[in-house]
Amino acid sequence: MDKSLLRISLLGALTGLMAGVLVILFRFSIEWTQRWMLPDGKIGNYEALPGWLRFLFPVAGALVLALIFERLPAARRNVGIVHMLDYLRFRKQALPFSNAVVQFFCGMLAIVSGNSVDREGPGVHLGAATSSVLGMRVRLSEDDSYLLAAAGGAAAIAAAFNTPLAGVIFVIEVLRLRYAINNIVPVIVASVVGAIISHIVYGPSPAFSVPAVSIGSLMELLVMLMMGVLIGLVGAGFVLAVQYTARMTISWRPLYAFVVAGFLTGILAQWSPEIMGLSYDALSRIFQNELGLQTLLLLLFAKLLATAVSIGMRLPGGLIGPSLVMGGAVGGFTELVLSEWHSLHIGSSGFYAMIGMVAMMGAVLRAPLAALVALIELTGNLNIILPGMIAVVSGEIAARSLIGDASAFTAMLKVQHAREATQQQAEEAQPVLDSDVEETGNK
Repeated sequence: MDKSLLRISLLGALTGLMAGVLVILFRFSIEWTQRWMLPDGKIGNYEALPGWLRFLFPVAGALVLALIFERLPAARRNVGIVHMLDYLRFRKQALPFSNAVVQFFCGMLAIVSGNSVDREGPGVHLGAATSSVLGMRVRLSEDDSYLLAAAGGAAAIAAAFNTPLAGVIFVIEVLRLRYAINNIVPVIVASVVGAIISHIVYGPSPAFSVPAVSIGSLMELLVMLMMGVLIGLVGAGFVLAVQYTARMTISWRPLYAFVVAGFLTGILAQWSPEIMGLSYDALSRIFQNELGLQTLLLLLFAKLLATAVSIGMRLPGGLIGPSLVMGGAVGGFTELVLSEWHSLHIGSSGFYAMIGMVAMMGAVLRAPLAALVALIELTGNLNIILPGMIAVVSGEIAARSLIGDASAFTAMLKVQHAREATQQQAEEAQPVLDSDVEETGNK
């Protein structure tokens, strides 16, 4: 028996346990706070708030976050998957656990105050950070530490959506984990343990209600192709909006950036309150065709804009959930248009929304295989593979034609690294300028 594989697999199991418990605790904290503060004690019930509270919640939450971040050292402000990728792939360092503490409490505040971010991105950071602590404790090599961090990220995705296989594929595509038996086995172990923890606490259901879906006609495959292209273009536009916002505001203090993001979300929530928080309740309503065409279009526009600005201005939340909601809105809109204007559509309710949801996830994260696997695990329906593949692949091709292989995460990293390079050049040039001034003074 390969003792090294057994050892890292056991550490993977422990990582999955730690990550799963932490992610569930993070989710429970958000849900408990929402039950306490929202009308009727209902999770995500921001729509029932009066307009002035829908504006006040995200602005006040952003202001509190800004005051906290203003007092934090610059190195402690970095959180989320972008921070994780930066440390693991580029800096080749273990994740600081102090940043994970900031991520837990500030991420919770960002979500419960109604800002348009998710809990899955913070969950991946939390899962990877716990594994980094474990790796330092047992003094793992650099490669094994990276592997264990990837295992923690997989366990977090598995615990969030009850999709253990999608968690494994996610870290392969997003973290660029090299496929090898010694690498995959501990990641699988961690992902399975994370899913078990989620199953014990929340049962077999994922983060939102998933309908039983089925295709009605093979003619709908052409619609899937066109919808996939549209989703790819929207996903690329979202990535570009995130990158543009980050580039324009990279030097802004948190006090300015966060408050502007909260202000914009509060304004948009006056017309589309469904954008507030996780929006998974709105996604469940899309599956049941409870939202009209105008509401879906407004939700798509408002969710895209609010999330792009919030993520670009570095609010401590994630973008995986918003990408699902945006894709679901495109799919729900497509389904309503077909049912009203053409007799082609005879598939089940929520079919297009489910396909659109994962196609957008693939286009924004540049993780098409993880999206397809998530589709299978969420629905348990193998007949949905073919239309899902058509939509995801066409979305990937359309997005790639506009923005290359950049994901929302790598786009943010590119902006961050460009700023760091500029700062470094300025610091290197400063001694030269000082010496020139001194020499001129002596003359």
